Amino acid sequence: MTERYVVAIDQGTTSTRCIVFDRNGQLVSLAQQEHKQYYPKPGWVEHDAMEIWRNVERLGPEALRRAGIGPEQVAAVGIANQRETTLLWDRATGLPVGHAVVWQDTRTDALVNSMSLTIGADQVRHDSALPFATYFSGPRVAWMLAQQPGLRERAERGEVLFGTMETWLIWKLTGGLHVTDVTNASRTMMMDVHTLDWSPSSLEFFGVPKAMMPEVRASIGVFGKATSAFPGVRIGAALGDQQAALFGQTCFTPGEAKCTYGTGSFLLLNTGGELIRSTHGLLSTVAYQIAGEPAAYALEGSIAITGSLVQWFRDQLELIASAPEIETLARTVADNGGCYIVPAFSGLYAPHWRSEARGVIVGLTSYITKGHLARAVLEATAWQTREVVDAMNADSRLTLKTLKVDGGMTADNLLMQFIADVLDVPVVRPLAAETVSLGAAYAAGLAVGYWPDLEGLRRNWHRAGQWLPTMDSELRDTEYGNWQRAVERTFDWIKQPR
Repeated sequence: MTERYVVAIDQGTTSTRCIVFDRNGQLVSLAQQEHKQYYPKPGWVEHDAMEIWRNVERLGPEALRRAGIGPEQVAAVGIANQRETTLLWDRATGLPVGHAVVWQDTRTDALVNSMSLTIGADQVRHDSALPFATYFSGPRVAWMLAQQPGLRERAERGEVLFGTMETWLIWKLTGGLHVTDVTNASRTMMMDVHTLDWSPSSLEFFGVPKAMMPEVRASIGVFGKATSAFPGVRIGAALGDQQAALFGQTCFTPGEAKCTYGTGSFLLLNTGGELIRSTHGLLSTVAYQIAGEPAAYALEGSIAITGSLVQWFRDQLELIASAPEIETLARTVADNGGCYIVPAFSGLYAPHWRSEARGVIVGLTSYITKGHLARAVLEATAWQTREVVDAMNADSRLTLKTLKVDGGMTADNLLMQFIADVLDVPVVRPLAAETVSLGAAYAAGLAVGYWPDLEGLRRNWHRAGQWLPTMDSELRDTEYGNWQRAVERTFDWIKQPR
């Protein structure tokens, strides 16, 4: 019998990867390509969706070639994607209407502020279970439709389509299937988290025509067959990248949580069939939905700047030549020397949601060296994690017992130890580092019977590393207080015009 495999397309913020996994969840081959970041104005971040699609077209066959297999040996393809990144394209030509507007982009700041005070805003908050923020797709679509004369009218006729990146890739892979899944739809502010379909009142509020919207489907279930890149292969799943990581970490039980440390960091807590509305600055979101079953929900804390702070330290300050060097530099000192860095480069996300905040370095004295700065960079990620976990414990009425971690920053042992110290819980890293991709593969394989059930997936999870807290509680409290005072100094930096 010919061995079969599952492929994941991980369409991320800085690169796209195609990864082949076997039945044990082991990585067989990987092909990856970065794509260009466009920064046309301060706070604006864009991608070329056609560049991303061309990368997928090339990477898919390359990953199969490296695995020594053909499309006939692929049981299913799963897609994980950067979630709130927003794209409009022409139905007839399949060409984008301008660049995709990336989740980090803050151009809708003034629009979001005015919308949040408009009649109907409370209904949008209720239906979407989300706060008004530049983070989400709905305000971006409203902004994009207003930029070109006649674009809204074309959208009303169904000539212009909206999608997040999984919608775009499924459209291109299948030759015109216009669908999304509940996890990505839940990040638009336009889906009703109870009906799991577009909210008519939210679409009206944002001025977004229903004719341009994709069909909302369960995350795990066959969407259709690919006609290119993986011809004839079923697309079995689509999930937002952070929900895919939750699935890849096998956090299937309420109370289980993971944090993915990448460009930004995202901590998700499975709350099961219960949608918990946060009162502490977190997001209520859909974790995943298996076709024919009720949705599972999650609480999420989104941190905008973590890995990208290390990149800034490397590329803009040029204090290190490569990202891994920051741990070596940070270990040259015993502590941060009283220095704290709050990386509010594009505002603060959870639990503050202050879009006007800007980054600060506080506690500078002539004593501070680049080693102290390196340590402050790493500690910023840990303290931001602590803020989110405190909010999560308060919202869920659960106490986090263990944090599963994944993403590129988990290779930094000093950072992982500091996170365990400030949270006062064990931090656990799995053997499989590519949990976003693995989650997409698991979901796709589950949809087509490649894996029988969730318990079968649990048996594939293995621990590779664990860090236990060692910090004195008094020191922890003192340092956390210092961090919180540093955060307060980022507020009200950008003044809105009257």
